[in-house]
Amino acid sequence: MTDASTPAAALPLGFTVRLARRTRVLEGGRVLVGGSPTRVARLSGRGAGAFRGRDLTVADATTRRLAEHLLETGLGNPVAHTLPEIALDQVTAVIPVKERAQPLSRLLASLPGGLARVIVVDDGSDRAAEIAFVVRRAGAELLRLDVNQGPAAARNAGLARVETPFVAFLDSDVTVEPDAIGLLLRHFADPRLALAAPRVLSTRVENPSWVARYEDARSSLDLGADAALVRPRSPVTWVSSTCLVGRVSDLGAGFDDAMRVGEDVDLVWRLVDAGRRVRFEPSAVVRHEPRETARAWLARKFFYGTGAHPLATRHPKDIAPAVLPPWGAAVLALVALQRRWATAAAIAVTAGALIQVARRLRNVEHPWRLATELTGTSLVAAGGQGMALLVRHWWPAAAAAAVVFPRARRLLAVAAVVDAAVEYVRLRPRLDPLRFAVARRLDDLAYGAGVWTSAWRGRSLGALLPAIIRTSRAERAPRRGDSARGSARRDGDQPAA
Repeated sequence: MTDASTPAAALPLGFTVRLARRTRVLEGGRVLVGGSPTRVARLSGRGAGAFRGRDLTVADATTRRLAEHLLETGLGNPVAHTLPEIALDQVTAVIPVKERAQPLSRLLASLPGGLARVIVVDDGSDRAAEIAFVVRRAGAELLRLDVNQGPAAARNAGLARVETPFVAFLDSDVTVEPDAIGLLLRHFADPRLALAAPRVLSTRVENPSWVARYEDARSSLDLGADAALVRPRSPVTWVSSTCLVGRVSDLGAGFDDAMRVGEDVDLVWRLVDAGRRVRFEPSAVVRHEPRETARAWLARKFFYGTGAHPLATRHPKDIAPAVLPPWGAAVLALVALQRRWATAAAIAVTAGALIQVARRLRNVEHPWRLATELTGTSLVAAGGQGMALLVRHWWPAAAAAAVVFPRARRLLAVAAVVDAAVEYVRLRPRLDPLRFAVARRLDDLAYGAGVWTSAWRGRSLGALLPAIIRTSRAERAPRRGDSARGSARRDGDQPAA
């Protein structure tokens, strides 16, 4: 793996970065507010003048350092369509499959022409002849595993045969929209990029069930419409192996063969720990078959939850279901008490946090105004995470407490209703509010049950404990191969609320 501080790992000339949608520009372009964790960056006059609107193009060493900082902090994202094309003959598709011959046929038909190779790994299908027929008809290559080993091992078996610089992992029940793989390949103009993932939307079906309608709006695989850097403790912490394009030289042996669930999260976090970047590009789209029945849908949600403990053993610092500043955790605890004095104390704690943030913002024109906005945003985020803990990750304990304590009952009921209402307004699903709310709660019940089952099997609560992180330490320490932060600090970057 090439160290990111070497010239070979530098962003090339012409590489364009656009400020993220949520990044705010203040004081005529001299101050940027955004990123993850939220920070306030004061730019030099030269740095501010290098922007054209919200775009920055690498033209020299100064703009390269600034572009690196924007990428690494989440303040900006690459403008994919402006990056140079990489020919499709530089990528090999690897498709693990078990049974599911018909979906596989649809996927193979949707792949773009020009790929170097398409390798289908039959992971111990009982109907091997059907798979072989579909593969042969599509002109792909077949690798047969006589014993089912799981999707991670199947992908690795295909990866071992890849001879091109890039690989595209695709699940058999997706279809690829035009230009999706080509758009993801463009991102590899960034020499530190190891993986790129598209947005995963539901396949359009006629007369969808209520489950399919909910999944269309709130699928676990759909990570939203905003491009993002992927890493732990950020808005986008993982990407699904439903579709991934990777740089073969960065992947090593690939996925962890021992993991039947969560292997994609594990790979992403290992790459990030090694100093590589992983990117989510929503302009590239693949479509995934939604589950039509409640039984299949809930079983899948439960299965996802069971990956919590294996991830906790491998990544104990990254698995936390919530990440809160100390003052945010204190406010949540005080509000949960539902006492007048506790409400007053919560207001006092919030005011103290506001004062601390304002003190850190002395170098901006309106520190109190900005501090109020940042503190308010952080408070809303803490409230959302608190509700998620109650109704999703901690619901068995919360439900037990609600049986005994009226205040716990009231708190759980409010969280359940408010969470569903907020998500309904945000998503505008093709589903009435009542059925959406029921689906939302069933979603959380199934996933949370999986998490608790995983924790019980592992005899550990590691996957259930939130992380309390001081604001001054909210930015993770530089990782191996990460040299971008030092140059950015000279432009006055500082963590905020």
